[in-house]
Amino acid sequence: MQIGIDLGTASVLVYVKGRGIMIHEPSVVAIDKKTGEIKAVGETARQMLGRTHSEIVAIRPLRDGVIANFNAAEKMLKHFIVKVCQQPFLFFKPTVVICVPAQVTSVESRAVKEAALAAGARVAVLIQEPMAAAIGAGLDVNAPVGNMVVDIGGGTTDVAVISLGGIVVSESIKVAGNKMDDAIIRYMRKSYNLLVGERTAEDVKMKIGNVYPQATLQPVEVKGQDLINGLPRTILITPEEISDALEEPVNSIVSTIKSVLEKTPPELAADIIGQGIVLTGGGALIRGLDKKISTSLGLPVRVADDPISCVAVGTGKAEVKISKK
Repeated sequence: MQIGIDLGTASVLVYVKGRGIMIHEPSVVAIDKKTGEIKAVGETARQMLGRTHSEIVAIRPLRDGVIANFNAAEKMLKHFIVKVCQQPFLFFKPTVVICVPAQVTSVESRAVKEAALAAGARVAVLIQEPMAAAIGAGLDVNAPVGNMVVDIGGGTTDVAVISLGGIVVSESIKVAGNKMDDAIIRYMRKSYNLLVGERTAEDVKMKIGNVYPQATLQPVEVKGQDLINGLPRTILITPEEISDALEEPVNSIVSTIKSVLEKTPPELAADIIGQGIVLTGGGALIRGLDKKISTSLGLPVRVADDPISCVAVGTGKAEVKISKK
């Protein structure tokens, strides 16, 4: 069996060839601090974030696109691999194609590969996220044409220009979905003296996250802790306020895209004018982000048909070509 894994900071997607996306769950693990036993993985563990007692801790094994807790990452991977295989590794081990950020270091790459092997993979092959995203988005990466992909995940944003089956220019920044959540948390604290958790911030982002005027969005209630008296409090937050809160991380992403364009060879830059920029990853779902980037750079921008699944699908589609090497 051959499996493609999008090992993201915010979520893990597992693609099985011939069967499609089999798993899409948050990359969160709940661990018993005394015994080290895994109490929950995925969505069940996410529900525990900020709500556990002293003996159980809910953590994200990955931070900024790389492994921050090796043991937790290994156990999480093993849980998902066994789940898709539907049985322990008694007679075979699967081949796993797993993605890494474009600017990942050799140490970080080795950690990902070792975690996959320790989790039960027979062979672990790494593929860069923007390449996987481009393949998953349906772009012809082997053509002698410049394609620009912006993959906005949970921990990193990868920007790359791809041509003839390779990455010509790329940059990776640690500004993505999690930094957007942090920006919302800071805004609540600064503007309302309200302390909210990362789960609440993420929910607000999903409900009314936007960076361009959206007439259809309505204010939402946000519950948190008053920083002055320590009591629970509810406020009403508007889409315009969230747009202001997200301005800083979004501007960082736009600046990175501009930097990559400046380094792109002129012939490929000319192709991008016609081909446009393709947005993938969960961050691409922020309302109006494509218009914001298009207005800022003067280039056509579109969101992939299924941006969240692009990287996972790309790992699966690229798998056969990689395995033949």
